Amino acid sequence: MPAAPPPCSILILAGGRGQRMGGQDKGLLDWQGQPLIAHIHAVVRPLTDDLIISCNRNQDRYRPYADQLVGDAEADFPGPLAGVLAGLAVARHDWLLVLACDAPLIDSALILELMSLANDQQQPAMVRQGGYWQPMFSLIPRALRADFQQAWADGDRGVQRTLRQHPVRALECAEGDPRLSNFNTPEFLRN
Repeated sequence: MPAAPPPCSILILAGGRGQRMGGQDKGLLDWQGQPLIAHIHAVVRPLTDDLIISCNRNQDRYRPYADQLVGDAEADFPGPLAGVLAGLAVARHDWLLVLACDAPLIDSALILELMSLANDQQQPAMVRQGGYWQPMFSLIPRALRADFQQAWADGDRGVQRTLRQHPVRALECAEGDPRLSNFNTPEFLRN
């Protein structure tokens, strides 16, 4: 029987500008009668005692879905790496699982599989789908926080580039895996 994954803090990134959604806060957009964040919350809540949401606006609306709220250290929506840095700074566990707020089809099996890639060598893990890395589905050891801060200081704003500076364990997923669908345009919300 495989060992249970270690305790993980889970970070949901909901701090973006929402440009493809007309500037709306994506995590709060309605899909099937609930905000996107509620769908993700329902899946991840049983998997952690440290649920963090990175949001740069509407904190009072996100608060019911999180144990901790964080925001970017810099204004003007500097990108997902800023949210990851904020999450790494407050995470209570040695591992931080990162998810986007616009992937409401994620399921616990995928998350548990990603969490099970945690190892003693402190290697990050990331979903790879059809040969492409998916940094919004990743597992980061908190021990890499200084490396992420250095990447930021060096002007890098990419989560994937920062992760790939280390040996990354891949969780291979099929190209059409619906669990990885990002609802980042209004058309997705109509389905």
